[in-house]
Amino acid sequence: MISQKKNNYILLRDEKDDAVKFADFIGSIHHQFENDNLVIDLLKYGQLQLNELLAYLEISNHHRSSKKSFVIVNDTINIDEVPEELNVVPTLVEAEDMVNMEELERELGF
Repeated sequence: MISQKKNNYILLRDEKDDAVKFADFIGSIHHQFENDNLVIDLLKYGQLQLNELLAYLEISNHHRSSKKSFVIVNDTINIDEVPEELNVVPTLVEAEDMVNMEELERELGF
């Protein structure tokens, strides 16, 4: 895994080629990132399937329950198939925008 600290989030990228195993790995080390906003870069998975994406649902729900952002970046998944509980955007710029927007909403008490 490659992690990069950004202004108000941590960007995580998979070095291997298995999106589901990456979700499991993030879940196993979640305690290291539980106080940070997370952006999960899955752009390299050009044929990401919905069942692979759903592997992130539990960790996303857990992370977001702590009032921290959890945003997945992938530009091939059909967004209409994605459950509302998952924040999926097609670009890293949009992921950063989503984190910033959610931070602002939390500051305003939403």
